[in-house]
Amino acid sequence: MSPRSCPPAPPPAPDADPDEELAVLAAALGHPARVRILRFLLERRECFAGAIVDHLPLAQSTVSQHLKVLREAGLIRGEVDGLHICYCADGERLRRVGELLEMLAPVPAGSDR
Repeated sequence: MSPRSCPPAPPPAPDADPDEELAVLAAALGHPARVRILRFLLERRECFAGAIVDHLPLAQSTVSQHLKVLREAGLIRGEVDGLHICYCADGERLRRVGELLEMLAPVPAGSDR
């Protein structure tokens, strides 16, 4: 399978509350299996759901539920490829997680920030 790029996530709404956005993304990342799925997809650039199931010690239905949570948060994208769904991690959305977490960092005393 040749690497394809994920279609990018839509940009956050200009009036989106960053705290709510971070809470949704953090909840999606709040389970170790979902973090493992993201790592797996980032290493491979894209992957069919069956390969994810084979990689994790979880039932197919459990993996499907985790994929649904990640998809709803925009952290992964799925594209139908014949009878299968090919998943990939959304790099832009993951960068957004970093930006939102950085907003939580306290500003050091004497900093220009």
